[in-house]
Amino acid sequence: MEKSNLYKEIEKKNANKDQVVEIVLEQPDLIPELLAGLTEEKLSLKFGCEKILRLISEQNPELLYPYFDEIAALLDSDNKIMRWGAIITISNLTVTDDQKKFEKIFKKYYSAISGPDMIMAANIFKNAEKISNAKPQLTEKIAKEILRVESASFEKRGRPDPECNHVAYGHAIDALSALYGTIKGKKAVVRFVKKQGDSPRNSTARKAEEFEKKFGI
Repeated sequence: MEKSNLYKEIEKKNANKDQVVEIVLEQPDLIPELLAGLTEEKLSLKFGCEKILRLISEQNPELLYPYFDEIAALLDSDNKIMRWGAIITISNLTVTDDQKKFEKIFKKYYSAISGPDMIMAANIFKNAEKISNAKPQLTEKIAKEILRVESASFEKRGRPDPECNHVAYGHAIDALSALYGTIKGKKAVVRFVKKQGDSPRNSTARKAEEFEKKFGI
């Protein structure tokens, strides 16, 4: 498929992204064109290319792994949606990361936990178990990074928003629940979770209660 035709398919109204993914899986030489699309000014094309790359990372991470560095560069994107997508795509690529490229960007990947973007932090938490399963030797470090959320400052419309913090704490509890059985530093986790039992956000307080029941703490 020609570059222009690939872009036309992606930009179609109600485009069938799965169909485009199938085309790229059959013609992996199109991947550089998708990466080039990430720099396009037209948002529908930019976001469409990001979505296709993310789906490829889910279905065939080995195919996208040679472009790990290009995906990792999106963590510095000026566009928050591109950063959100990069968090997910990178997590998908860790399963095939035999060159330990993730370890090289570990600090940058988890830096968003400190804020101000709550959705980016939430994406990190939601994909923590996936990375832990792919790289169990990093589980302890991942748990420590997650716990940094307690000192985070999240914003809404450019202003600090405590409610965003409480939402993030709930996502953090979910992530820690998935890792708890394999981490050694349980005391810090227990301390954090118990504190959230008094959260003014009902869903977060409920998650803390469920965590305590699940692990008998």
